[in-house]
Amino acid sequence: MSSDESYERVYTGSDTNVQYLQELFDKAGISSRVRNDFDSGLRAGFGGGLPGQVQLFVVKNHYDEALNIAKTTFPKDYKDE
Repeated sequence: MSSDESYERVYTGSDTNVQYLQELFDKAGISSRVRNDFDSGLRAGFGGGLPGQVQLFVVKNHYDEALNIAKTTFPKDYKDE
């Protein structure tokens, strides 16, 4: 992730869900980044993260809008909050 801009995690879930949210964010003009610790760990030769759990980050100034989109799209993933 870029150190010039401050990003905040807005969603953690399956790769498919994250890709779908990224499409929605792109349509809304929200820049996002994906972090997959498990995949990165495998490529580096060590374990890390959980299989199937991908994190989606957005620039902080779009966090509220992105969170609203994510909660509306996948409300069951936010029930514990």
